[in-house]
Amino acid sequence: MRILVLLLAIGLTISCTSETENSFSTVAITPVFVDSLSIRAIAPLDENAVWFAANSGRVGLIDGKTPKLASIQYEDTVLEFRAIAKTKKAVFVLSVANPAVLYKIGVDKRVATNIEEVYVEEAETVFYDSMAFWNQKEGIAMGDPTDGCLSIIITRDGGNTWAKLACDKLPKTEKGEAAFAASNSNIALFGDHAWLVSGGKRARIFHSADKGATWEVFETPIIQGKAMTGIYSVDFYDEKTGVVFGGNWEDKSFNEGNKAITRDGGKTWKLLSNGKGPGYRSSVRFVPGTKGKGLVAVGSPGISYSPDQGATWQELSTEGFYALEFVNDSVAFASGRNRISKLTFK
Repeated sequence: MRILVLLLAIGLTISCTSETENSFSTVAITPVFVDSLSIRAIAPLDENAVWFAANSGRVGLIDGKTPKLASIQYEDTVLEFRAIAKTKKAVFVLSVANPAVLYKIGVDKRVATNIEEVYVEEAETVFYDSMAFWNQKEGIAMGDPTDGCLSIIITRDGGNTWAKLACDKLPKTEKGEAAFAASNSNIALFGDHAWLVSGGKRARIFHSADKGATWEVFETPIIQGKAMTGIYSVDFYDEKTGVVFGGNWEDKSFNEGNKAITRDGGKTWKLLSNGKGPGYRSSVRFVPGTKGKGLVAVGSPGISYSPDQGATWQELSTEGFYALEFVNDSVAFASGRNRISKLTFK
């Protein structure tokens, strides 16, 4: 019995140590790119390299001291990019507003080999918000409603061709319900699942368990009803556990009804630290290596961290960013107004 008790004690000690090893108390912010751009979409390669898409038609790879930049223009239109995704062989960037143009940038050893248009959509209300890939062949992009449903386009051939889903295959949206092109994080993918989020009049979860073949919609308790309220970002740790973050862009300090968690794949949601912790944030991510416990959220008011799945929060910095993407369990890239920075959490 004494041996058993001792072993149990050792096991508990190891478990507690493992949990606290990944806790953060500070973040070091190192600028890696500075320019007169609004950068809301990033896709890291490793600790030293990150792709980005921005306004003024600018797309680039930050890899060392000399950025590799391109300026893309569609006919006479200077595009604004707020969505980016990558596969092993290509990087994809998608513009907001009319016309919506999706480009495939061929990549060989971090060098862009060619740029081609793979999807163009023209409509008065077209406005795409984010993009992601399940695997090397299948990807998805989402945008605001154009015919009473979310705009969703899907590729099954590695991004060479894209097809828009018909509204009769999607849940209906309400007038005033849309999405926010704030951080390229309106989409979360895990396995065959996809979760898409909305804001404005409604703040809901659009879910597919079969890579976009069929869809259902779930309610959330996130603040909604005004043009700038709702869900700005979503992330899933596994097929059951996910988090959403947002709030009211016009009242960024308001911290009620702006963050929630699900443990049943998105069917039901529970508010996190309601009335406590950070207010509006535009991007939230699970911290790798923390078993779904660690969360970091960024927004123009600063960087917030939770070690306990959103129950409590610590403000690590008041430096504002729009988007966040982790590389490993302690390094991430963040982008914002006029810059991209490397974040090293300790």
